[in-house]
Amino acid sequence: MSLTDTVTRTADTSFPLLPALAERWSPRAFDAEAVIDQDKLTAALEAARWSPSANNSQPWRFIVARRGSAAFDTIVANLMGFNQAWAGAAGALVVALAEVADAEGNERRWATYDVGQAVAHFSVQAHHDGLHTHQMGGFDAAGLRAAFDIDERFVPVSVTAVGMLGDAEALPEPLRERELAPRTRNALDEVLLVNA
Repeated sequence: MSLTDTVTRTADTSFPLLPALAERWSPRAFDAEAVIDQDKLTAALEAARWSPSANNSQPWRFIVARRGSAAFDTIVANLMGFNQAWAGAAGALVVALAEVADAEGNERRWATYDVGQAVAHFSVQAHHDGLHTHQMGGFDAAGLRAAFDIDERFVPVSVTAVGMLGDAEALPEPLRERELAPRTRNALDEVLLVNA
């Protein structure tokens, strides 16, 4: 039985949202047998490419590693904590990097913000096309930097697991419990400091 058969994952929003936003969530249970659809992965990367950035600087770069590749195994080895327990089942892992300084060494102050937007566009397009994503901050940035010989101008910001939904029952506890728990968010009134 799949997770979607047992628990609704659509957000209980206070105002209607686009389905791709309301239905998007971050599973940990991925199908370790499913091969990621190349066109869908490319579409998600294209969505990231077309996201907005300060001065159109486009400070994002990505390391894309499909399950079964040495690059994938290297990324999994640099994940921390529980992330190593589940992320290896994803169809691909995507490291998002921010170019925090240009070629002349000038600081790109908004680079990490812009990379966040690019990854958000990636995740929404992926969900629209039937893929699932889970963004992670628990990884060894220095390990990734060394393994992939990343230029110092670039900073690893996140790792995103992407693939097809798997069976939550295959997850170890307490990950299974977290996977099946209802989705929650702070109330809209709590996140609006000023709404004049």
